[in-house]
Amino acid sequence: MLNVQKITAGYAAGPVIWDINLVVNPGEIVTLIGANGAGKSTIVKTISGLLRPVSGAITYNGKSIESIATSERVRMGISHVPEGRQVFAGLSVAENLRLGAYVHRHALTEEELQARIKKVCERFPILLNRMDEIVGNFSGGQQQMLAIARGLMANPNLLILDEPSLGLSPLLVSEIFALIKALRDQGLAILLSEQNARSALAISDRGYVIESGRVSISAPAHELINSSEIIDRYLGVGGVTKISSDNKKMAAQIRDLIWSESIET
Repeated sequence: MLNVQKITAGYAAGPVIWDINLVVNPGEIVTLIGANGAGKSTIVKTISGLLRPVSGAITYNGKSIESIATSERVRMGISHVPEGRQVFAGLSVAENLRLGAYVHRHALTEEELQARIKKVCERFPILLNRMDEIVGNFSGGQQQMLAIARGLMANPNLLILDEPSLGLSPLLVSEIFALIKALRDQGLAILLSEQNARSALAISDRGYVIESGRVSISAPAHELINSSEIIDRYLGVGGVTKISSDNKKMAAQIRDLIWSESIET
């Protein structure tokens, strides 16, 4: 499904990943593990189109995508749930979910959109009961569930998750990884960038170890999880998004955008 070949990418100061090769097949979980700053987020941003590669090629279902817009990649079936959740803190659950389907706004009637929201939220019952609530003061786990639900609203074939366990309690980490495994079991391909190596590899099919911007090891997940050195070196930490005055200002602007352009055929 996804084939990344010799990708080099970075930021204004220069590349931070070099010659990255990786493959994601349909219906499997592939995990990138590595220390903070190793380049995992840069890899997934390059795949989703948030960064343009300096060199190399990315193909998705046989089509070259390294030069096309992020929105077009979403339409093709690639959905990226970013690190830190990045929910729109001043918007309601329903409004966040509507934004998840934004690239399909001209292809969906309002009835079809509501049906998609209902279907996605079958996996997240807590969201169904809080559709009109502002999400900025939700717990980290609730925000992470919303972020994943928002990603699923694009109806992807490939879901990219960047540090989904960041800042969560052990119990919530278990719930998030159980959900990720269930999504894979339903046929979704998942590329997972994660510092919590033990939990990630436990549900994965294959893994890549990223060190200093390069792939140092590529192996089946069961081989990596049995390496005490890898498990000891790569663990995740993080925090929770809170509402702020800037969030509220942005929320008003986004809310105007959502409701000013109706989602219709």
